[in-house]
Amino acid sequence: MTMGTVWFVGAGPGDPELITVKGRGLIERAGAILYAGSLVDEAATRWAPPGCVIADSKGMTLDEMSAWLLAQAARCETVLRLQTGDPALYGTLIELVQPLDVAGVPIGVVPGVSSAMASAAAAVESFTLPEVTQTTIFTRVAGRTPMPEGEDLAALAAHRCTLCIFLSITLLHRVEAGLRAAGWAEDAPVLVVHKASWPGEERIVRGTLATFKQLCRQAGIVSQAMVIASPTLGARQWPQLTKSRLYDAAFTHRFRQASA
Repeated sequence: MTMGTVWFVGAGPGDPELITVKGRGLIERAGAILYAGSLVDEAATRWAPPGCVIADSKGMTLDEMSAWLLAQAARCETVLRLQTGDPALYGTLIELVQPLDVAGVPIGVVPGVSSAMASAAAAVESFTLPEVTQTTIFTRVAGRTPMPEGEDLAALAAHRCTLCIFLSITLLHRVEAGLRAAGWAEDAPVLVVHKASWPGEERIVRGTLATFKQLCRQAGIVSQAMVIASPTLGARQWPQLTKSRLYDAAFTHRFRQASA
């Protein structure tokens, strides 16, 4: 029996319009769509054709999701699993792909916009700046899922680069403790963005290591939030900023000769 292709599509951080053109094109010709309703707005399925079977996975177990995808692949040419953000980040991509591989189902993956990127965009911030930091770490703190050895927040924060901390809004005491253990200053800036890009629901909290936990409590932010700690935060207001040499008039590269 010929099986349809199961596509794992990054639905983006919340705003349905942030899905990629390729992702929307797949929705438009899908025969079946399984979306992560706990994190993906149902509006992301609005481009589905008439007759498309649409199901919400928030009440399903992993085995039930696999069985649903397999059943739909047996009857549809194009089956979609819509995942929040990008499928490669904190998703169940590999867990769901393995049983499909065993069944001989073709697989495709379409990347999506991560909530980390949407959070930086909402706050008009940059993860990297010349001579400040050129490194960004995506991580989380230990909750129900433990962290591998050497990946605790204190060890990662010791690099003093940008930290995008996922899935940790209910564990801010651990975020705070990890940053303190790494020697971050009390006035180190911390940004929290709740439901980045979600129309009418996005909220931005700016604080410091000393204040961000209390500010989040006062705002009632207890879910779906990105925590960003970075030496680049607030650079928009800095009076002095080291500029990129790529665009310096004195810098020669293959597209432009230095003018000085």
